[in-house]
Amino acid sequence: MRAMGSKSESKRIMQKAGVPVVPGYHGENQDAAFLKQQAEQIGYPVLIKAVLGGGGKGMRIVEKPADFEMMLDSSRREALKSFGDDNVLVEKYLTKPRHVEVQVFADKHGNAVHLFERDCSVQRRHQKIIEEAPAPDLLPEVRRLLGEKAVAAAKAVKYEGAGTVEFIMDDETQQFYFMEMNTRLQVEHPVTEMITNTDLVQWQLEVAAGNRLPKLQNEIVCTGHAFEARIYAENPENGFLPDTGRLVHLATPQPSSDVRVETGVQTGDVISVYYDPMIAKLVVRGEDRQAALRVLRKALAEYEIVGLHTNIGFLRRLAESPDFIAAKVETGFINKHLDELFPPVAQPSAESIVQAALAHVIDSSTKAALSTHGGLASPWAAIDSFRLNAFGSQTTTLAYGDHQYTAKVRVVGNGMYSVCVTSESGDKIAEFHNVQPLWEPLPGGVGSTSAGGHLRALLNDRLCASNVVFNDKDSSITVFDQGRVAVFKVPVPQYFDDAGAASPGSVTAPMSCKIVQVMVEPGAEVEQNAPLVVIEAMKMEHVIKAPKAGKIASVYYKVGDLVEEGKNLVAFENE
Repeated sequence: MRAMGSKSESKRIMQKAGVPVVPGYHGENQDAAFLKQQAEQIGYPVLIKAVLGGGGKGMRIVEKPADFEMMLDSSRREALKSFGDDNVLVEKYLTKPRHVEVQVFADKHGNAVHLFERDCSVQRRHQKIIEEAPAPDLLPEVRRLLGEKAVAAAKAVKYEGAGTVEFIMDDETQQFYFMEMNTRLQVEHPVTEMITNTDLVQWQLEVAAGNRLPKLQNEIVCTGHAFEARIYAENPENGFLPDTGRLVHLATPQPSSDVRVETGVQTGDVISVYYDPMIAKLVVRGEDRQAALRVLRKALAEYEIVGLHTNIGFLRRLAESPDFIAAKVETGFINKHLDELFPPVAQPSAESIVQAALAHVIDSSTKAALSTHGGLASPWAAIDSFRLNAFGSQTTTLAYGDHQYTAKVRVVGNGMYSVCVTSESGDKIAEFHNVQPLWEPLPGGVGSTSAGGHLRALLNDRLCASNVVFNDKDSSITVFDQGRVAVFKVPVPQYFDDAGAASPGSVTAPMSCKIVQVMVEPGAEVEQNAPLVVIEAMKMEHVIKAPKAGKIASVYYKVGDLVEEGKNLVAFENE
């Protein structure tokens, strides 16, 4: 385990065992000038990697010599914080690689097996976001060799227990190279369990107890296809930066034999800056890859989170991408499909606007009844058969991106309403007649503590059944309508809005963070995209760059300071 825990040592062992390794420098000389010289001999682009650990931490791609020292320093700082060791190695960076890994197990009786391979190629920030097993579109000979080489790697160090042998593969030639061996079960091990009908945690306990492996190689059968999607607290539209906050609402797909949700949080829990931003693992299985994809898309459509940014919408677009469906996966997939994965924001449907407006009116009226008529026992506070008769009509304004919509809800009969939706210019978008909304508060959210409710309404010819969730933190209303998601903001008075606005010309913290490095000082002239501050959040470093060229007026924090999201970091002089 100690030998394979070091990337450098493990690669020396693999070379002796006849396992191909990526060209690079894996030695002990850690002098910066020497490492840069090795990078020039290898040829750019190169990859700097922490010798210990994994998860993409301490990993940096260097495109040109001018960036080497800065990337090396950043890699070392992150590695030291994560693994207590800042030693690195330098390798050739393949421009179109796939990340393929093999699950292995070995016992003290000389038995070693593989449980087939996983493809983990689709990544952001060198971290996996979706994995699948078996790896798609591999030549049979390549698939056989992967298993054999992985077992050879385990035997080379007389390994015992669970391990994952990771390979990087040239997508065009399917030539693969050893990267590292993780001496543990990994986050994505459930996809292997799904296709082999095994419990790998039980296997690990059996081996630790000194018993033989539960199955030998000829007894291990691959059946079907499985995916794991990692549900992260992060904002894909803002460079996948991690997010923090309270889980105002959390609803997951219904678990079954083909759907697993592995998580440790629930509604009301806080995702903090101190831990990894992963919220859950969504694991699905189907009889083949296309069937598994259908299960994945359905499960993602049923996943609901309010309170912070997540990657659920991004994962849904990824699972619907024609190239992903066709298994054309490699580590550069996201960057090569940016237009498809980050399309222009589509405007909400009129039905979504109406549902948000109805829910807002119901919630506001319920809270007013509670505060005016003295508690839940009052008949005025009842919401199971909601009526608007006392109000005649109410108008709600909702913002969606840069657009605003107005919904006028008017009583037309006993429990029956009409709703007219207009644009900010006053143009009518749609009108709905004879609407009879049924409202049921979400569990744990009654009266003034309500987080939202379940709304049913027939809007013209369509029966809408949605969860509508309120978030007081950002004055938002989220409508989950049978796979469709729309997030509206209730505009706040301008004087409230101005109070929280950033100063003109300032650069703000994108998340709660710690200052790791300050690279400018007042009076400095900087170019656009020049690094200003390095911050750390959730054990990952992020470089804050200049949005424009100009002169620095103020730097508000020093190294080691803790900063809240939205606070000014650096200010430019006014032009």
